[in-house]
This record gives sequence, C-alpha cells and structure tokens, in this order.
Amino acid sequence: MKVLLHAIKLILGFWVSVIMVSSCAEPVTTTVKSGPTISKEEIKKHLEELSSDKYEGRKPFSRTEGITVEYIKNEFESMGLLPANKGSYYQEVPMMEITSLPAKTMQVKTSSGSFDLNFKDDYVIHADKTVDEISIEDAELVFCGFGINAPEKNWNDYAGIDIKGKVAVVLVNDPGFGGEDPDFFKGDIMTYYGRWTYKYEEAERQGAKGLLLIHETTSAGYPWFVPQSSWTGALLSLTRDDNTKGCDMKGWLHLEAAKKLFASCDLDLAMQIKAARQPGFKPVAMNASVSTSIQNKYKFDSSKNVAAYIKGNKESEDFIIYTAHWDHIGVGPVVNGDSIYNGALDNASGVSTVMAIAKTFSEMKEKPDRSVLFLMVTAEEQGLLGSEYYAKHPLFPLENSVCNLNMDGVNPIGEMKDLTIVGKGQSDMDEIAEDVAKTQDRYVLAEQEPEKGYFFRSDHFNFAKAGIPALYAEGGYDHKEKGKEYARKMRDKYTTDNYHRPSDEYDETTWNFDGMIQDGQLYFDIGLKLANSQRWPVWYEGSEFKAARKVKG
Repeated sequence: MKVLLHAIKLILGFWVSVIMVSSCAEPVTTTVKSGPTISKEEIKKHLEELSSDKYEGRKPFSRTEGITVEYIKNEFESMGLLPANKGSYYQEVPMMEITSLPAKTMQVKTSSGSFDLNFKDDYVIHADKTVDEISIEDAELVFCGFGINAPEKNWNDYAGIDIKGKVAVVLVNDPGFGGEDPDFFKGDIMTYYGRWTYKYEEAERQGAKGLLLIHETTSAGYPWFVPQSSWTGALLSLTRDDNTKGCDMKGWLHLEAAKKLFASCDLDLAMQIKAARQPGFKPVAMNASVSTSIQNKYKFDSSKNVAAYIKGNKESEDFIIYTAHWDHIGVGPVVNGDSIYNGALDNASGVSTVMAIAKTFSEMKEKPDRSVLFLMVTAEEQGLLGSEYYAKHPLFPLENSVCNLNMDGVNPIGEMKDLTIVGKGQSDMDEIAEDVAKTQDRYVLAEQEPEKGYFFRSDHFNFAKAGIPALYAEGGYDHKEKGKEYARKMRDKYTTDNYHRPSDEYDETTWNFDGMIQDGQLYFDIGLKLANSQRWPVWYEGSEFKAARKVKG
C-alpha cells in the first residue's frame, strides 16, 4: 500500500492521506482513471489451492488436469467473466503424450575403444514420434557446433555434410555467448538460435537421426537436474500431420560425459567449442558411433486452455491479452521423500496473480473501452504448447490483439526497486511499462541474465512470433529494503534448490506477497491504460517480430 500511495503522489502531485487508489494515465492524454487495487488475499487463496498436493503438480493429461482447469473456470465464472470460446471457457488443445523408456545404457564405439554411458547420469533422451520401438545401431556421431543454420548471418553448422542417418552433437546457447562482440549473435543475449527448441527443429529439418545437446549449467541456464526431471517420463507434443516423422532420439549429454566422449575421439572439447564459435566452422566427423534403443508408449488426447474475457464498452473487438500457464510437471523422481512437483512459484503464482487482476477488472463499475482476455494456457513446461496452439488457432483475430501481458513466476520476496523487462528493446511496451513503473517509484532494467534465454522460455514468445507486442517483466534484482545482493542470493537459491523440484512449494511463513501485489498492480495498470486508449503498441525497427505484426483495418 505504501507503493500505491507513493505512485499517486507522483502522478497527482499533491498529498493524499486517507484514500489510496491505483491510478492509470491515458498514453496520449493526462486523464487519470482510478480503479480497485489488487487483493493480497485473492492471490493467496488461489496460490495455496493450486499449489497444494491435491493437484499433484498440475501436469496436462494427468488425473488432476480436470480439477485444475475446472477450478480456474469456476473462478472466472464466479467473477462474471464471459466464456471466450463460443459459450465455453475451454479451448481444446489436441496433443500426443509419449512415454519413452530408453535403454539403461548407450554404447559408444570410438577409434580408441568402446564404453557405455548411463541413462540419467550421463544422458537423457526421448522420442517425439509415435513409433513403438526405436533401435539406433552404430549411428555415426558428428559434432555440429551450435546446430545453427542462419542464412541471414551466413552461418551453417551443417554445411558440407549429409547428417541423414547420423546423430548430431551440438552445443547449447549461441556462438556469441561469452565473447567480446555484443553484435555477434547478440553477444551474451541468447537468440532463438540458442534455444533447445530451435536446435531440435533444425536437426529435424536437416534429417538427423538424433540430436544430443551438450549440457553446461551456465550456458543452459539451469542445472543437470532439470533435464533429468523435465525430459523423462510422459512428454507432450502438439499433434502433427504425420506423428511418425522426426528424429529417432532427442536429448541431452552431461558435460562430463561429453568430455569423455570427445577425449576418446582424440578431440579436445574446449578447442572444438572455440572453433565452433568462429565464422566458417565446418562440422566434424567424430569417427565414433552410438547404439541404444527406446521403447515408446503413446496416446492422443486433448488438454485445455482456459479462456474468459470482459467485453469492452466501445472497441469491444480489440483485446488486451493476459496469460499465465496453469501446468507444471506433475509427479516425478523422489527428492527428500517428496515426489509431487507442486510448482508454487512456477507457475501457480502467475495464475493466481492474473486471476487477482481479472477479479480487479470484474469489480470495476465502469468497464474498459477495449475487451480484456484472460488466458490460462496448458503445457508451457512441455515447450509452450498451449500458447503455440492459441497463436495458430486464436479465439479472437490476431490483428485485433493489442498486446500480450504474460506472468510466469511472480516475485515472492517482497517489493522491488526495479522492473526488469525480459527482451527489453523489442517494442514500445517497454515505454508503457516504464511509465507505469515510475508511478511505483521503480526503475526499469534490461534482463540481467540474457544468456539464459528467458525471452524464449515463456508463453509471451508465441505471441511475439505471431506479431503481437508482448511484455514479460517483474521485479527481481533490487530489493526495496535489502538491496541487490539479497535479491541475487534469493534468486540463485530458487534456481539451485527449487526450480523444477518438489521443494517449489507454497510457504506462507517465508513468502512475502508484497512483491506479487506490486507486480500485479503494475500489470493491471498497464492493461487498464491500454484498454482505455486508442494506442497500438509497435515493434521497434530491427525487431525480428515486426514483420509478423498485423493490425485491424
């Protein structure tokens, strides 16, 4: 509440002593409209519920998906929000679930001898195709640098080699990461070429039999435990025209296993990485092969996005879109006696905060001029599948979509001085966010760990690819009372101890909800500001997403 009072002081320029309200200014006028404020109790209520063991980690296709989406739907309905899909609050998302059962070992043959790698300890693999049994026998290994084919950069890590029938071994992240040139593949800022999803896609386009990504914690942005927990067991994909095509195996290779592999091939991994970062790199035949097998169980079904909206008073065909993913990774390997991956921060916190924003909009006496859509998407943890499906099958025309405001993992440690914008420099959503952040006495930062590729790791990315300016921002780097070092320690602790682990649990005794309220209020204010204006956010010149933007009329 102190933040809100200070915001009002900055906007109105005079002292307010009794009534504390949230304020939003028109982007082209000085008109101020006040509305209700975000409720801490509303956030806590949903967060405690959705992150409880009752929901067993909210995995799509699991037995608890039904009660998860029903809870969200019932809450939206109780708020008086309208169903967004022809009378239904649900959008069916057709997917296939594949449970891969890899062999316990992978046999490696090199010129200096043979050895086995062990599943989970040394590598993690799965199949993304509906084939009962896959046998990989003496498949040739080829080191393909960063696995990138970027004609506009005159870069092709597959140049001069036919990778069909072979297994590509590639590095995670970009060639520019860790270098001195900020313009070379954007330097430490991960491009989409550095993301594992792209590398899988490119390997399939090249016709590779398999792809093994060398895991390194700093380059990947997360420890080895994440591939171990997130890429084993039942995995989901959107259905395709032919679900039997694609790589026979996709997966990760532990760094120590990669070192052993390269050494056995008389290759120095460090030198190969150095070479792969230079223009003109050519793939290296490793004179080695691998053999293993995968048994698959699969089924086809539909998961659900949950979508509800408030109809605008004037330009009702225009939509502000709020998103958060309701899913997490379900029940997994036991850690410290617990196998339920509750996903409290990731992303019950985002769902709960967006629901509190929806409640705030619903309680306004005067509805906004434009419509506001609240979209809770499925299968983000499986590769942003729910938002990808929505972008390809929108419930309302994409050209009528003003912007996307995405929340994923909302600050649990208290109020912040900063508002850190992931992907800052892409669109003038930056300016809109900064204007509102100033009313909370906050300053704007570009993302502080751009090498981790957060811009490509949450659902706003699919809206950006569809041309819709998107915002993914939160406080996280400069604690209002305890400073930057405290914020860093808490952030690192979460990544190391809780990210994609059963310990990501709701804890009212240690969580400070003031930061969630702060970010929730900011997102509400941004949405209301745009909903009551004629402004259409635009991509900056040079943004790779600008060409895809379409606006009604």
